[in-house]
Formats: sequence, structure tokens, C-alpha cells
Amino acid sequence: MLSFKFIWLLVALPLPYFIRSQPRQDMFQDALHWQGFQHHTHTQTGSIQHKRLWLWLMWISLLLACARPQWSGDPIELPVEGRDLMLAVDLSGSMAMEDMKIENQMTHRLNAIKYLMSDFIERRMGDRLGLILFGTHAYLQAPLTLDRKTIAQYLMESEIQLVGESTAIGEAIALGVKRFHDKKQSNKVLILISDGRNSQGSLDPMEAVKLAQHAGVTLYTIGIGADEMEHQTLFGTFKVPTQIDLDEVTMTRIASATGGQYFRARSTEDLQAIYAHIDKLEPISRDTKTYRPITELFYWPLALTLLLSGLVFFPTHLMPRIKERFS
Repeated sequence: MLSFKFIWLLVALPLPYFIRSQPRQDMFQDALHWQGFQHHTHTQTGSIQHKRLWLWLMWISLLLACARPQWSGDPIELPVEGRDLMLAVDLSGSMAMEDMKIENQMTHRLNAIKYLMSDFIERRMGDRLGLILFGTHAYLQAPLTLDRKTIAQYLMESEIQLVGESTAIGEAIALGVKRFHDKKQSNKVLILISDGRNSQGSLDPMEAVKLAQHAGVTLYTIGIGADEMEHQTLFGTFKVPTQIDLDEVTMTRIASATGGQYFRARSTEDLQAIYAHIDKLEPISRDTKTYRPITELFYWPLALTLLLSGLVFFPTHLMPRIKERFS
């Protein structure tokens, strides 16, 4: 889209005409008496009207250059200040329990998280996401970033017991809070997914919650895993309890103390519904900022002005002096 930064200057286009109408102030008549110019006009161009046309073109192109023509490109969306959302995923040994079902196939708990959280991550456009993996200790796998594809890839590459057999929930919370330290103006959210209780680490979960409260971090906790699973033997099918270690009391206290919520995911359907519910509790940022790249065009009419002035005045003013010097 073409626009002018100082478009109001274009009202001066007829100015030479009004000046010419004033007695003894015809700038075109004055121009005719510049050294050698009148002679050149009659001998080279054939008429004063031709010369006035050139002067008009010079005036128009000069005024267009002063009006600063600009070309505005297509609008480009800019990322806005949305939520800072850290994901903390349990990789302890119990996550290998195959009591979750994906497309009628039994799979372990971590696979269910990967399967459904990838879609959750993809929907969080406008938010900065980070990933913490925890087991015996908690590790930052990816800092807060707008690169959702990288976060999803790191999650898919994670493996059970990658960071130890036990469960350090307190450390995971504290590490997440630490990553929010320099984020002052955003909504800070930590989603923690685990199937056990805090059994490792130097920090008690409720002590870590105090850090989260002080930093203004909201925690959503998800307890994953079915209550029981079917076990096939030679003597028939038996139901075996699978959720033994999950500390729902502590997970609930962690969430409620920070204004968040605890969810129980006994199946992939539950987990999918939980992610959808979190989307409602922490809406994805919909406001967008855009900008249009601006290309300056003033140099085109300015170059035309210089070219016209050269074509008009060089032959009449400078050529006679050059010939005189070298004759």
C-alpha cells in the first residue's frame, strides 16, 4: 500500500501557478533569463512552453520527494506478552506402568502424556513454554521459549528413568519457580504431572509451594495413572491395583495453596479433558500485535528531480563554459 508521510505537502502543487499570477514574480519568467537558458529554449527545445513543462515536472517530483512516499508491506504478526507456562513431567520408574490406553492399545503413562500433551503444546500459541523433567532430581530440559516445536520434540525424546528412579516433586516445583524469577509482567503457570509421592530431593513440596506463593506462580497438578489394570494369567484375568504411591492429598494442597487446581487422570480421555479444562482456566492469549514493514520511496522522485535539473541546466549553463575553456 502506497502512502505519504507528509501528504499535506502536496497542497503546494499549484503554488508556482499562483506565484506566476502575481506581477513581476513569475518564477518561470525569471528562469527564462538564467544565463543561456532562454537561448537554449528557442534553439534546442523550440518553445517556452516546452521549458515550462520541464520546470513543472521538476517541481512535482521535488514535492513528491518531500512528501516522503512509502510502501507499506503486508502486516506481520508479532508475538505478544502472554503466559509463561512451565511443564514439569515425572520420569520416575513407576511411569512405566502400562495402564493407559491409546487407540485401544495399552501403553505406559509417559506415552499417554506425550501423545496428548503434544497437542496441548501446539495450541499454546502466544505463550512461552518451558520443560522440566524430574525423577531422583529435577532438570531443566528447555527454558521458557516461544518455540513450541522444540518443547514438543524434547518431550517426545524423554525416557523413563532418564533422571533417576525416584520422585523429587519439591525440587521440580522449586526449579520451575526459579525459571520465573525475572518474569514480572506475565501470568506464571506451572503444570506438574506425576504418578507418585515426593520420595527424593532436598526440598519438601510444601516448602517449595511457599516459594511459588511468593513469586506469584499458579500450580496445576495432575495425578496420572489408572486405579487398577487387568492382568492376564493362565488362570484367568485378574484386576491388579496400580495406583499405590500417588499422594493426592499433597498434590491437592500444592495446587490449592497457589490458586490452582488438582486433577486426576485415570485414562487418556481424562487427561485430554484436563488439558482442555486448563485451556479454559488459563486462556490462550488472543490479542495480537502487527506491524507493516516500511520501504522508503522518496529517493525515486528525488533522483528524477536531479535528472531533470541536469537535463535542463547542464546544456545551457555549463556546456558553454566547458566549450569556452577548451576552445
